[in-house]
Amino acid sequence: MSDDAKDAGLVAMISSILGGNKRAEAAHPPPLADFMPVAPAAAPVADVAEIPEAESPKLQDASDQAVAAPKPVPPSHPLTPDGKRLLPADAIADLVLGELRKIADFPASGVSVTVYGYRHWNAMITFAPFSTNFQNATRFRQALPDLVFKLRRFVELEI
Repeated sequence: MSDDAKDAGLVAMISSILGGNKRAEAAHPPPLADFMPVAPAAAPVADVAEIPEAESPKLQDASDQAVAAPKPVPPSHPLTPDGKRLLPADAIADLVLGELRKIADFPASGVSVTVYGYRHWNAMITFAPFSTNFQNATRFRQALPDLVFKLRRFVELEI
């Protein structure tokens, strides 16, 4: 990493701590990647599910309340009575991280996703120093709540 990039990251970190240099424009999260179809039966089944594209819950009309049925699940993961997959926190964190990696400029390393809670689980993203810049980290953090909302419709945290 060049010295200029390190200096810019350091300046951004210091200004965010001191509360100075607030930007007028807000960073908008990029849309999630499109839903990928299920692989044929002859191919090995992936251990993690893909998430279908949906609009933000704030923007949906009352007429858009119909939720698409989740795709078939391999028998290795049990289902809840309402049809959600029961997955451990590590598997859900891998799902979240996999979807975030589809966003442009997402760092290849230095990112950690932690899943916590129970009935209404949530996720937290952390970045290692110099893994990304402040503006991109803000975009990724703003994309996370929409991603978690979409995942909660298909996945339940296993205790």
